[in-house]
Amino acid sequence: MKVTAVFDIGKTNKKFFLFDQHYKEVYTEYIRIDEIQDDDGDPCDDLSSITKWIKTIVSIILTSNEFEVIGLNFSTYGASFVHIDKDGELVTPLYNYLKPYPKNILDDFYKKFGSELSLARQTASPSLQMLNSGLQLYYLKYAKPEVYKKIRWSLHLPQYLSFLFTGIPFSEYTSIGCHTMLWDYSNNNYHQWVYEEEIDKKLPAIKKTNTWITKQLVGKNINIGIGIHDSSAALIPYIKTDNSPFLLLSTGTWSISLNPFSTESLSDDDLQHDSLNFMQVSGNTVKATRLFLGNEYKIQLKKLCQVYDKEKGYHLNIKFNQSIYDKLIEHFDYHFKWESIPTKLTESSIETFESFEEAYHQLMIELMQLQIQSAERAIGKTAISKMYIDGGFADNEIFVSLLAKHFDNMSIITTSSPLGSALGAAMIISEENLSKNFLQDNYNLKKIMA
Repeated sequence: MKVTAVFDIGKTNKKFFLFDQHYKEVYTEYIRIDEIQDDDGDPCDDLSSITKWIKTIVSIILTSNEFEVIGLNFSTYGASFVHIDKDGELVTPLYNYLKPYPKNILDDFYKKFGSELSLARQTASPSLQMLNSGLQLYYLKYAKPEVYKKIRWSLHLPQYLSFLFTGIPFSEYTSIGCHTMLWDYSNNNYHQWVYEEEIDKKLPAIKKTNTWITKQLVGKNINIGIGIHDSSAALIPYIKTDNSPFLLLSTGTWSISLNPFSTESLSDDDLQHDSLNFMQVSGNTVKATRLFLGNEYKIQLKKLCQVYDKEKGYHLNIKFNQSIYDKLIEHFDYHFKWESIPTKLTESSIETFESFEEAYHQLMIELMQLQIQSAERAIGKTAISKMYIDGGFADNEIFVSLLAKHFDNMSIITTSSPLGSALGAAMIISEENLSKNFLQDNYNLKKIMA
Protein backbone atom coordinates (compact mmCIF):
# COMPACT_ATOMS: atom_id res chain seq x y z
CA MET A 1 0.00 0.00 0.00
CA LYS A 2 1.35 3.41 -0.99
CA VAL A 3 1.21 5.92 1.86
CA THR A 4 2.20 9.43 2.88
CA ALA A 5 3.78 9.70 6.33
CA VAL A 6 3.19 12.76 8.50
CA PHE A 7 4.59 13.75 11.87
CA ASP A 8 2.28 16.17 13.70
CA ILE A 9 4.22 17.62 16.61
CA GLY A 10 2.14 19.44 19.21
CA LYS A 11 3.13 20.84 22.57
CA THR A 12 1.34 18.00 24.37
CA ASN A 13 1.16 15.07 21.95
CA LYS A 14 3.66 13.99 19.30
CA LYS A 15 1.77 12.08 16.62
CA PHE A 16 2.55 10.01 13.56
CA PHE A 17 0.09 9.21 10.77
CA LEU A 18 0.05 7.23 7.56
CA PHE A 19 -2.48 8.20 4.87
CA ASP A 20 -3.25 6.15 1.79
CA GLN A 21 -3.50 7.73 -1.66
CA HIS A 22 -7.10 8.72 -0.96
CA TYR A 23 -6.04 10.43 2.30
CA LYS A 24 -7.63 7.81 4.49
CA GLU A 25 -5.79 7.25 7.76
CA VAL A 26 -4.37 3.72 7.81
CA TYR A 27 -1.99 3.94 10.77
CA THR A 28 -1.47 6.24 13.73
CA GLU A 29 0.86 6.41 16.72
CA TYR A 30 1.00 8.86 19.64
CA ILE A 31 3.67 9.60 22.20
CA ARG A 32 4.23 12.09 25.00
CA ILE A 33 7.76 13.20 25.71
CA ASP A 34 8.56 14.93 28.99
CA GLU A 35 9.96 18.43 28.89
CA ILE A 36 13.53 19.15 29.94
CA GLN A 37 15.25 22.36 31.03
CA ASP A 38 17.01 24.76 28.69
CA ASP A 39 20.35 26.40 29.43
CA ASP A 40 18.62 28.95 31.69
CA GLY A 41 16.66 26.35 33.66
CA ASP A 42 13.36 27.07 31.92
CA PRO A 43 11.17 24.18 30.65
CA CYS A 44 11.44 23.30 26.97
CA ASP A 45 10.63 20.47 24.58
CA ASP A 46 13.21 17.68 24.46
CA LEU A 47 14.21 18.08 20.82
CA SER A 48 16.79 15.31 20.94
CA SER A 49 14.21 12.77 22.13
CA ILE A 50 11.67 14.01 19.59
CA THR A 51 14.11 13.66 16.69
CA LYS A 52 15.23 10.25 17.93
CA TRP A 53 11.61 9.08 18.01
CA ILE A 54 10.95 10.49 14.52
CA LYS A 55 14.03 8.84 13.00
CA THR A 56 13.19 5.52 14.66
CA ILE A 57 9.63 5.57 13.29
CA VAL A 58 10.82 6.50 9.79
CA SER A 59 13.36 3.68 9.82
CA ILE A 60 10.72 1.16 10.86
CA ILE A 61 8.10 2.31 8.35
CA LEU A 62 10.53 2.48 5.43
CA THR A 63 11.53 -1.14 5.98
CA SER A 64 7.93 -2.31 6.40
CA ASN A 65 6.55 -4.89 3.99
CA GLU A 66 3.03 -3.57 4.55
CA PHE A 67 3.55 0.06 3.50
CA GLU A 68 5.34 1.79 0.64
CA VAL A 69 6.10 5.33 1.77
CA ILE A 70 6.00 7.78 -1.15
CA GLY A 71 5.83 11.06 0.83
CA LEU A 72 6.93 12.47 4.17
CA ASN A 73 5.95 15.78 5.73
CA PHE A 74 5.84 17.60 9.06
CA SER A 75 3.26 19.73 10.84
CA THR A 76 4.23 21.40 14.10
CA TYR A 77 3.30 24.20 16.44
CA GLY A 78 4.69 27.59 15.53
CA ALA A 79 6.72 30.32 17.21
CA SER A 80 9.67 28.03 17.71
CA PHE A 81 13.07 28.33 16.07
CA VAL A 82 15.74 25.67 15.91
CA HIS A 83 19.18 27.23 15.58
CA ILE A 84 21.92 25.24 13.86
CA ASP A 85 25.55 25.88 13.02
CA LYS A 86 27.32 25.52 9.67
CA ASP A 87 27.53 21.75 10.19
CA GLY A 88 23.81 21.43 10.92
CA GLU A 89 24.37 20.82 14.64
CA LEU A 90 22.14 22.35 17.31
CA VAL A 91 23.41 25.61 18.79
CA THR A 92 20.68 26.08 21.43
CA PRO A 93 17.87 24.10 23.05
CA LEU A 94 14.41 24.41 21.52
CA TYR A 95 13.37 27.44 23.56
CA ASN A 96 9.81 27.37 24.84
CA TYR A 97 7.59 30.11 23.45
CA LEU A 98 6.48 30.78 27.05
CA LYS A 99 10.03 31.44 28.21
CA PRO A 100 10.31 34.81 30.02
CA TYR A 101 11.64 37.63 27.84
CA PRO A 102 14.09 40.11 29.43
CA LYS A 103 12.33 43.45 29.87
CA ASN A 104 15.41 45.53 29.10
CA ILE A 105 15.93 43.83 25.74
CA LEU A 106 12.25 44.11 24.84
CA ASP A 107 12.20 47.80 25.79
CA ASP A 108 15.31 48.34 23.69
CA PHE A 109 13.66 46.68 20.69
CA TYR A 110 10.59 48.92 20.76
CA LYS A 111 12.70 52.00 21.42
CA LYS A 112 14.63 51.24 18.21
CA PHE A 113 11.82 50.24 15.90
CA GLY A 114 8.56 51.77 17.10
CA SER A 115 5.72 51.19 19.52
CA GLU A 116 4.24 47.78 20.26
CA LEU A 117 1.00 48.75 18.56
CA SER A 118 2.57 50.15 15.38
CA LEU A 119 4.78 47.09 14.92
CA ALA A 120 1.86 44.79 15.71
CA ARG A 121 -0.19 46.55 13.04
CA GLN A 122 2.56 46.25 10.42
CA THR A 123 3.39 42.61 11.15
CA ALA A 124 -0.13 41.44 12.13
CA SER A 125 1.50 40.08 15.28
CA PRO A 126 0.35 41.15 18.74
CA SER A 127 3.21 41.80 21.12
CA LEU A 128 3.77 38.32 22.55
CA GLN A 129 7.47 38.32 23.46
CA MET A 130 8.87 34.81 22.90
CA LEU A 131 5.71 33.89 21.00
CA ASN A 132 6.95 36.37 18.40
CA SER A 133 9.65 34.05 17.12
CA GLY A 134 11.51 36.91 15.41
CA LEU A 135 12.09 38.37 18.85
CA GLN A 136 13.76 35.10 19.87
CA LEU A 137 16.55 35.93 17.44
CA TYR A 138 16.75 39.49 18.72
CA TYR A 139 16.97 38.11 22.24
CA LEU A 140 19.85 35.79 21.34
CA LYS A 141 21.72 38.54 19.52
CA TYR A 142 21.81 40.75 22.60
CA ALA A 143 21.46 38.35 25.55
CA LYS A 144 23.77 35.61 24.24
CA PRO A 145 25.96 37.17 21.53
CA GLU A 146 28.54 34.35 21.55
CA VAL A 147 25.80 31.82 20.98
CA TYR A 148 24.22 34.01 18.29
CA LYS A 149 27.49 34.16 16.37
CA LYS A 150 27.53 30.37 16.06
CA ILE A 151 24.13 30.29 14.33
CA ARG A 152 24.29 29.70 10.60
CA TRP A 153 20.58 29.02 10.08
CA SER A 154 17.49 29.55 12.16
CA LEU A 155 14.75 27.19 11.06
CA HIS A 156 11.19 27.13 12.30
CA LEU A 157 10.45 23.73 13.82
CA PRO A 158 8.59 22.23 10.79
CA GLN A 159 11.47 23.13 8.50
CA TYR A 160 14.05 21.74 10.92
CA LEU A 161 12.34 18.35 10.99
CA SER A 162 12.37 18.35 7.19
CA PHE A 163 16.05 19.38 7.25
CA LEU A 164 16.85 16.25 9.28
CA PHE A 165 16.07 14.19 6.18
CA THR A 166 16.90 16.52 3.27
CA GLY A 167 19.91 18.38 4.66
CA ILE A 168 18.57 21.51 2.93
CA PRO A 169 17.52 24.55 5.01
CA PHE A 170 14.35 26.39 3.96
CA SER A 171 11.93 29.01 5.18
CA GLU A 172 8.26 28.94 4.15
CA TYR A 173 5.31 31.29 4.39
CA THR A 174 3.00 29.59 6.90
CA SER A 175 5.72 29.51 9.54
CA ILE A 176 6.93 33.05 8.76
CA GLY A 177 3.37 34.36 8.82
CA CYS A 178 2.24 33.14 12.24
CA HIS A 179 2.72 35.93 14.81
CA THR A 180 6.49 35.98 14.27
CA MET A 181 6.79 39.77 13.96
CA LEU A 182 9.11 39.05 11.03
CA TRP A 183 6.77 39.78 8.12
CA ASP A 184 5.54 43.16 6.92
CA TYR A 185 2.13 42.33 5.47
CA SER A 186 1.75 45.67 3.68
CA ASN A 187 5.06 45.26 1.81
CA ASN A 188 4.89 41.47 1.47
CA ASN A 189 8.45 41.11 2.70
CA TYR A 190 10.46 40.80 5.88
CA HIS A 191 9.99 43.85 8.06
CA GLN A 192 12.64 46.55 7.90
CA TRP A 193 13.83 45.78 11.43
CA VAL A 194 14.83 42.29 10.28
CA TYR A 195 17.16 43.78 7.67
CA GLU A 196 18.52 46.49 9.97
CA GLU A 197 19.49 43.86 12.54
CA GLU A 198 20.80 41.58 9.73
CA ILE A 199 18.66 38.77 11.08
CA ASP A 200 17.68 37.98 7.50
CA LYS A 201 21.16 36.50 7.06
CA LYS A 202 20.22 33.75 9.53
CA LEU A 203 17.03 32.88 7.63
CA PRO A 204 17.20 30.45 4.68
CA ALA A 205 15.62 31.05 1.28
CA ILE A 206 11.82 31.14 1.27
CA LYS A 207 10.09 28.38 -0.68
CA LYS A 208 6.42 27.69 -1.35
CA THR A 209 4.84 25.47 1.28
CA ASN A 210 3.94 22.80 -1.28
CA THR A 211 7.62 22.35 -2.18
CA TRP A 212 9.05 18.87 -1.77
CA ILE A 213 12.50 17.39 -2.24
CA THR A 214 12.90 13.88 -3.62
CA LYS A 215 15.50 12.03 -1.58
CA GLN A 216 16.61 8.46 -1.25
CA LEU A 217 15.96 6.99 2.18
CA VAL A 218 16.84 3.35 2.72
CA GLY A 219 17.27 3.07 -1.04
CA LYS A 220 13.78 4.40 -1.79
CA ASN A 221 12.80 7.67 -3.46
CA ILE A 222 10.66 9.70 -1.04
CA ASN A 223 9.04 13.10 -1.66
CA ILE A 224 9.93 15.03 1.50
CA GLY A 225 7.93 18.18 2.22
CA ILE A 226 9.50 21.27 3.78
CA GLY A 227 7.00 21.32 6.65
CA ILE A 228 4.03 23.49 7.53
CA HIS A 229 2.69 25.39 10.53
CA ASP A 230 -0.06 23.30 12.12
CA SER A 231 -2.81 25.94 12.18
CA SER A 232 -2.36 26.68 8.49
CA ALA A 233 -2.21 22.94 7.78
CA ALA A 234 -5.51 22.41 9.60
CA LEU A 235 -7.26 24.67 7.10
CA ILE A 236 -6.21 22.75 3.99
CA PRO A 237 -8.72 19.85 4.03
CA TYR A 238 -11.59 22.31 4.52
CA ILE A 239 -10.49 24.88 1.94
CA LYS A 240 -9.98 22.13 -0.63
CA THR A 241 -13.51 20.81 -0.15
CA ASP A 242 -15.66 23.82 0.84
CA ASN A 243 -15.83 27.12 -1.05
CA SER A 244 -18.52 28.69 1.12
CA PRO A 245 -17.39 30.97 3.98
CA PHE A 246 -16.69 29.09 7.20
CA LEU A 247 -14.82 29.46 10.47
CA LEU A 248 -12.46 26.71 11.55
CA LEU A 249 -12.01 26.27 15.28
CA SER A 250 -8.76 24.35 15.62
CA THR A 251 -8.56 23.18 19.22
CA GLY A 252 -5.78 21.79 21.36
CA THR A 253 -3.34 23.42 23.76
CA TRP A 254 -4.27 26.59 21.91
CA SER A 255 -7.73 27.13 20.49
CA ILE A 256 -7.29 29.00 17.22
CA SER A 257 -10.26 30.53 15.41
CA LEU A 258 -9.40 30.76 11.71
CA ASN A 259 -11.33 32.86 9.20
CA PRO A 260 -9.79 32.49 5.72
CA PHE A 261 -12.59 34.58 4.17
CA SER A 262 -12.06 37.83 6.07
CA THR A 263 -11.12 40.91 4.05
CA GLU A 264 -10.81 43.18 7.10
CA SER A 265 -7.54 44.66 8.28
CA LEU A 266 -6.72 44.05 11.91
CA SER A 267 -7.83 46.95 14.08
CA ASP A 268 -5.89 48.22 17.08
CA ASP A 269 -8.58 46.68 19.27
CA ASP A 270 -8.12 43.34 17.49
CA LEU A 271 -4.39 43.43 18.09
CA GLN A 272 -4.89 44.18 21.76
CA HIS A 273 -7.15 41.12 22.10
CA ASP A 274 -4.94 38.38 20.68
CA SER A 275 -6.01 38.72 17.04
CA LEU A 276 -3.43 38.21 14.33
CA ASN A 277 -2.94 37.10 10.76
CA PHE A 278 -1.79 33.70 9.61
CA MET A 279 -0.78 32.97 6.07
CA GLN A 280 -2.37 30.36 3.86
CA VAL A 281 -0.35 28.19 1.55
CA SER A 282 -1.67 30.41 -1.26
CA GLY A 283 -0.16 33.47 0.42
CA ASN A 284 -3.59 34.87 1.31
CA THR A 285 -4.09 36.04 4.85
CA VAL A 286 -6.24 34.36 7.49
CA LYS A 287 -7.78 36.39 10.29
CA ALA A 288 -7.18 34.45 13.47
CA THR A 289 -7.67 34.71 17.20
CA ARG A 290 -5.87 32.69 19.85
CA LEU A 291 -7.01 31.39 23.20
CA PHE A 292 -4.88 29.29 25.58
CA LEU A 293 -7.94 27.12 26.11
CA GLY A 294 -6.50 23.61 26.22
CA ASN A 295 -3.71 24.63 28.54
CA GLU A 296 -6.09 26.30 31.01
CA TYR A 297 -8.53 23.39 30.74
CA LYS A 298 -5.78 20.95 31.72
CA ILE A 299 -4.76 23.07 34.72
CA GLN A 300 -8.30 23.47 36.05
CA LEU A 301 -9.29 19.86 35.38
CA LYS A 302 -6.39 18.67 37.51
CA LYS A 303 -7.59 20.93 40.34
CA LEU A 304 -11.14 19.62 40.07
CA CYS A 305 -9.96 16.02 40.30
CA GLN A 306 -8.03 16.87 43.47
CA VAL A 307 -10.89 18.80 45.10
CA TYR A 308 -13.55 16.18 44.29
CA ASP A 309 -11.25 13.17 44.72
CA LYS A 310 -11.66 11.80 41.21
CA GLU A 311 -9.17 9.81 39.19
CA LYS A 312 -7.57 11.23 36.09
CA GLY A 313 -9.86 10.64 33.12
CA TYR A 314 -13.07 10.56 35.15
CA HIS A 315 -14.45 13.47 33.13
CA LEU A 316 -14.30 11.51 29.86
CA ASN A 317 -17.64 9.82 30.56
CA ILE A 318 -19.52 12.99 31.50
CA LYS A 319 -22.24 13.95 29.02
CA PHE A 320 -23.94 17.31 28.65
CA ASN A 321 -26.68 17.55 31.30
CA GLN A 322 -29.43 20.06 30.55
CA SER A 323 -30.65 20.15 34.16
CA ILE A 324 -27.20 20.98 35.50
CA TYR A 325 -26.77 23.59 32.79
CA ASP A 326 -30.12 25.25 33.58
CA LYS A 327 -29.32 25.35 37.30
CA LEU A 328 -25.91 26.94 36.75
CA ILE A 329 -27.20 29.49 34.24
CA GLU A 330 -30.17 30.52 36.39
CA HIS A 331 -27.88 31.71 39.18
CA PHE A 332 -24.73 32.20 37.20
CA ASP A 333 -21.55 33.42 38.87
CA TYR A 334 -17.84 33.04 38.14
CA HIS A 335 -15.84 30.51 40.15
CA PHE A 336 -12.61 29.84 38.26
CA LYS A 337 -9.47 31.91 38.56
CA TRP A 338 -7.46 31.31 35.40
CA GLU A 339 -3.73 30.73 35.58
CA SER A 340 -2.69 31.05 31.94
CA ILE A 341 -5.46 33.38 30.69
CA PRO A 342 -6.13 36.92 31.99
CA THR A 343 -8.76 36.81 34.73
CA LYS A 344 -10.69 39.22 36.91
CA LEU A 345 -11.02 36.84 39.86
CA THR A 346 -8.52 37.10 42.70
CA GLU A 347 -9.36 33.66 44.06
CA SER A 348 -11.30 30.60 42.94
CA SER A 349 -14.31 28.95 44.59
CA ILE A 350 -14.42 25.63 42.77
CA GLU A 351 -15.11 23.60 45.90
CA THR A 352 -18.66 24.96 46.34
CA PHE A 353 -20.48 22.66 43.89
CA GLU A 354 -22.57 19.63 44.81
CA SER A 355 -20.63 17.27 42.57
CA PHE A 356 -17.71 16.94 40.21
CA GLU A 357 -20.21 16.81 37.32
CA GLU A 358 -21.65 20.17 38.30
CA ALA A 359 -18.21 21.74 38.75
CA TYR A 360 -17.10 20.34 35.40
CA HIS A 361 -20.12 21.87 33.63
CA GLN A 362 -19.30 25.19 35.30
CA LEU A 363 -15.72 24.97 34.04
CA MET A 364 -16.90 24.36 30.49
CA ILE A 365 -19.43 27.21 30.66
CA GLU A 366 -16.81 29.69 31.84
CA LEU A 367 -14.28 28.52 29.25
CA MET A 368 -16.96 28.69 26.56
CA GLN A 369 -17.58 32.36 27.33
CA LEU A 370 -13.94 33.01 26.47
CA GLN A 371 -14.18 30.81 23.38
CA ILE A 372 -17.25 32.64 22.10
CA GLN A 373 -15.55 36.03 22.43
CA SER A 374 -12.50 34.72 20.60
CA ALA A 375 -14.53 33.15 17.77
CA GLU A 376 -16.73 36.21 17.30
CA ARG A 377 -13.70 38.45 16.98
CA ALA A 378 -12.29 36.18 14.25
CA ILE A 379 -15.62 36.19 12.42
CA GLY A 380 -15.81 39.98 12.49
CA LYS A 381 -18.01 41.24 9.64
CA THR A 382 -17.73 38.09 7.53
CA ALA A 383 -21.05 36.46 6.70
CA ILE A 384 -20.40 32.99 8.08
CA SER A 385 -23.04 30.31 8.57
CA LYS A 386 -20.83 27.28 9.20
CA MET A 387 -18.24 26.41 11.83
CA TYR A 388 -15.98 23.36 11.74
CA ILE A 389 -14.44 22.11 15.00
CA ASP A 390 -11.16 20.26 14.65
CA GLY A 391 -8.76 18.91 17.25
CA GLY A 392 -9.14 17.55 20.75
CA PHE A 393 -12.26 19.47 21.83
CA ALA A 394 -14.23 18.14 18.85
CA ASP A 395 -14.76 15.00 20.97
CA ASN A 396 -15.89 16.93 24.06
CA GLU A 397 -19.70 16.69 24.07
CA ILE A 398 -20.19 19.53 26.55
CA PHE A 399 -17.89 21.86 24.63
CA VAL A 400 -19.61 21.33 21.27
CA SER A 401 -23.10 21.43 22.83
CA LEU A 402 -22.40 24.78 24.48
CA LEU A 403 -20.95 26.13 21.25
CA ALA A 404 -24.05 25.06 19.33
CA LYS A 405 -26.29 26.71 21.91
CA HIS A 406 -24.64 30.08 21.38
CA PHE A 407 -24.11 29.94 17.62
CA ASP A 408 -27.61 28.61 16.97
CA ASN A 409 -27.71 30.45 13.62
CA MET A 410 -24.76 28.41 12.36
CA SER A 411 -24.13 24.82 11.40
CA ILE A 412 -21.66 23.48 13.97
CA ILE A 413 -19.83 20.53 12.46
CA THR A 414 -17.28 18.13 13.97
CA THR A 415 -15.28 15.34 12.41
CA SER A 416 -14.90 11.85 13.85
CA SER A 417 -11.12 12.12 13.78
CA PRO A 418 -9.20 15.28 14.74
CA LEU A 419 -6.67 14.94 11.92
CA GLY A 420 -6.77 18.39 10.35
CA SER A 421 -3.13 19.40 10.74
CA ALA A 422 -1.71 16.02 9.76
CA LEU A 423 -4.16 15.58 6.91
CA GLY A 424 -3.32 19.04 5.57
CA ALA A 425 0.40 18.28 5.71
CA ALA A 426 -0.18 15.14 3.67
CA MET A 427 -2.34 16.94 1.12
CA ILE A 428 0.13 19.74 0.52
CA ILE A 429 2.74 17.42 -0.98
CA SER A 430 0.27 15.66 -3.24
CA GLU A 431 -1.49 16.66 -6.44
CA GLU A 432 -4.46 14.39 -5.81
CA ASN A 433 -7.77 16.22 -6.33
CA LEU A 434 -10.51 15.95 -3.73
CA SER A 435 -14.22 15.50 -4.20
CA LYS A 436 -16.60 17.93 -2.52
CA ASN A 437 -17.83 15.07 -0.34
CA PHE A 438 -14.36 14.03 0.78
CA LEU A 439 -14.71 14.95 4.46
CA GLN A 440 -18.21 13.51 4.73
CA ASP A 441 -17.23 10.28 3.02
CA ASN A 442 -14.03 9.75 4.97
CA TYR A 443 -14.30 11.54 8.29
CA ASN A 444 -17.99 11.34 9.20
CA LEU A 445 -18.92 14.98 9.55
CA LYS A 446 -21.40 15.40 12.36
CA LYS A 447 -23.72 18.36 12.75
CA ILE A 448 -24.19 19.32 16.39
CA MET A 449 -27.71 20.31 17.43
CA ALA A 450 -28.30 23.02 20.00
